[in-house]
Amino acid sequence: MTAGINFYYGEDKIHYEVVRKEAKNKSRSDTLINEKSKPRKVVIKIHPDQRVVATAPIDASEEIIHDAIMKRARWIWQSLQDFTKQKDHVLPKRYVSGETQFYLGRRYVLKVITDAEANDGINSTVKLSRGKLNVELSQIDSELDSEKQAVLVKSLIDKWYKDKFTSVSRERVEALLHKASWVYSSPSIKLMTMKKQWGSCSIKGNLILNPHLIKAPKECIDYVILHELCHIAEHNHSENFWRLLTQVMPNWKEVKARLDGMAEFYLNE
Repeated sequence: MTAGINFYYGEDKIHYEVVRKEAKNKSRSDTLINEKSKPRKVVIKIHPDQRVVATAPIDASEEIIHDAIMKRARWIWQSLQDFTKQKDHVLPKRYVSGETQFYLGRRYVLKVITDAEANDGINSTVKLSRGKLNVELSQIDSELDSEKQAVLVKSLIDKWYKDKFTSVSRERVEALLHKASWVYSSPSIKLMTMKKQWGSCSIKGNLILNPHLIKAPKECIDYVILHELCHIAEHNHSENFWRLLTQVMPNWKEVKARLDGMAEFYLNE
């Protein structure tokens, strides 16, 4: 079960999520005996996307969780400030030649061709070639002012990413289904651009994936897909869920850390 609560540090309002987990090898009678005598352990984690998550035993009271949060309020606030500063170094894209674009974990230099080298056809195109992501503009498009041209280049790249991910996501789901023995047929896949999520799974078992994932290595794409496939069997982040994910991808923590570490670059638009 996950819940969201707010607290204030100075004038800053900070939101945090609560994830409850069953304690390992703990009987109900033990819980009743130790309810008042032993404080519940609350683990607090700050994610690069600035989510604050408090993981607590399922029987921990809201007061105990909130007290744990408040005791570390300064550390939480400072961590959020640090992540904000890191994000400030990632400049918004201008969609001009020389910028970096990502595809399947590799960096490519964007080259916008607006001169005689551009294609002679009517439609502008996007192609990968020799370490570059080339956007070739038609004669008409190359005459747009810089602001309109940037909007056009972004839309062309976004469409190219979605088209590529439509194919890659289906390919990876099919390749991973043998690991998810509880899934009896290929789930439907919907692509949806999200600012803070890589994917989700509906109650009916349909997958929603963020097309920005096409910028990440295939192992990271596999992690998100397996994560969501595990939700078909376990609908929350229970102990059983994490156990199942570990069975199908033992190194998921390392892969997730790799994906989280690059999230601000992959999600930058």
